[in-house]
Amino acid sequence: MNTSFRVLVANPDEHACSRTASSLGALGLAIDCASSGYACLEMLEGRCYQAVVSERHLGDLEAEQLLEQSRRRCPDLAFVVVSGEGGPQEAVRLTKKGLDDYLPAGLPPERMAARLRELIASRASAARTGSCEARHPTASPPPADCADSVLVGRSPAIREVLETIRLIAPKRSTVLITGPTGTGKELAAKLIHALSPRAARPMVTVNCGAIPVHLLESEFFGHVKGAFTGAVSARVGSFEQAHGSTLFLDEIGEMPFDLQAKLLRALQEREFQRVGSSQTVQVDVRVIAATNCDLAAKVRRGEFREDLYYRLNVVPVPMPPLAARLEDVPLLIDHILTKICRRENIPLKRVEPGALEFLSRYHWPGNVRQLENALEKAVVLSGAAEELGSRDFDLPAYSGPARCSSGGDPADPAMQLPPGGMDLDAFLSRLERNLLEQALQRAAGNKKRAADMLGLKRTTLSAKLRVAGIRFPA
Repeated sequence: MNTSFRVLVANPDEHACSRTASSLGALGLAIDCASSGYACLEMLEGRCYQAVVSERHLGDLEAEQLLEQSRRRCPDLAFVVVSGEGGPQEAVRLTKKGLDDYLPAGLPPERMAARLRELIASRASAARTGSCEARHPTASPPPADCADSVLVGRSPAIREVLETIRLIAPKRSTVLITGPTGTGKELAAKLIHALSPRAARPMVTVNCGAIPVHLLESEFFGHVKGAFTGAVSARVGSFEQAHGSTLFLDEIGEMPFDLQAKLLRALQEREFQRVGSSQTVQVDVRVIAATNCDLAAKVRRGEFREDLYYRLNVVPVPMPPLAARLEDVPLLIDHILTKICRRENIPLKRVEPGALEFLSRYHWPGNVRQLENALEKAVVLSGAAEELGSRDFDLPAYSGPARCSSGGDPADPAMQLPPGGMDLDAFLSRLERNLLEQALQRAAGNKKRAADMLGLKRTTLSAKLRVAGIRFPA
């Protein structure tokens, strides 16, 4: 029988779910069960499914909410609701929201299996399935289609990153991931590893900016007993731990200059010596480095070895700032809210349309990390409210780009051109509108004070407000 179709059944009644799984499994479908909406979403993130069969009411989520969340994660997923209530009007309403079919309860398993195969085949003809394969490393690497379930977004900028990752993941080439803080550099590194033949072993991470300078060499290469004061036993270093796997060097721009030569040799030869030992250790390691600093500028200033820079920068992967892909904000909000509410074991919250528009126009100097923190704060402080409004998001005005601690050139999210290009006029219009609204909000609607904040004449401010269509009291 054909067991290539994997179906997820969402039903809070575990016995009923088990019966459905047994009957459909006997007809050649691979069936898994989820006892709640959040459990279903979590399973979608951890495995590839071609269809979901859901009850109308799941306890924590309604079928409509699960449909919306599931489809955003896996656009090619067939979604079916099975219910003995609701009637034609309910079926029509859900179909308009993207439901594939509304089946009556008690439908014979043969008919349900046939309908599921029909719906799966229909969706597969439009696009390849499997876009929500495992996020985490497995013994068998997931297909490249899983990339968009990890780095959320559909903008040209993030799509270019995903395409690069798909190309380089199977190789052993060294990768340098760059971009402002909070753009998801570590997430990109994890995805490269998860899609690589090395995914069966855990990725080893070293934060070069968080380890005391005098311990870095031992952290990288290990040491033998008695190598220095305090070395009471031998220690295996990160390079050796990552043998057969991936070594992720975060904040590589913070590495001391003296240690860079030893790192260069380890990268070139894939061999090193433990501190206090003359024995050479050979390893098979794939290295991924990341930085929010301009390493080329540090090379020009003599703060970073040029030969090491070129050894690391074999395949560059620039991560776009969130300001360059604002169209992804609604998808990110949906993804992050689901994660937060599931973690806190509370009903799923939504962002009301006005607040969503505001968040989609904000400049996000802290990028995706700032967005996640803002959403978590809003969820925690909103109590039992089902919707988050603009009042729940107290976001600071942009005060300029952050600099890396070693004084490197700033990576300004408002000035960095995304890899896929951008609509400059539209971006500048959004930026100007955002600043105008912030000034008016700070000035409590007083145009004179708002104009002073922006260094404009009141008449000039009024003209700009008319062009932007912003209405505030005089």
